[in-house]
Amino acid sequence: MNERIDWMSTKEAAEHLGITLRSLYRFIDEGSLPAYRFGRVIRLKHDDVDRFIETCRIEPGSLEHLYPELKGAPARDVALGD
Repeated sequence: MNERIDWMSTKEAAEHLGITLRSLYRFIDEGSLPAYRFGRVIRLKHDDVDRFIETCRIEPGSLEHLYPELKGAPARDVALGD
């Protein structure tokens, strides 16, 4: 039951996520990513960072708002002729 916790520094966590330290602190401050303060040092659990990554996964079909249909373009659901 005494499992060792794999801690990450804020720098390591930001590098692991591929984001800036500023973005990491924003996620922590918003409550999206748990972090722990030990005196003046902030640490994150590696498992929490990996779980955070999974919560950010994009669901298929959720980005359609980024590529709206062009005017005059044929509709996607129109069947092609044989």
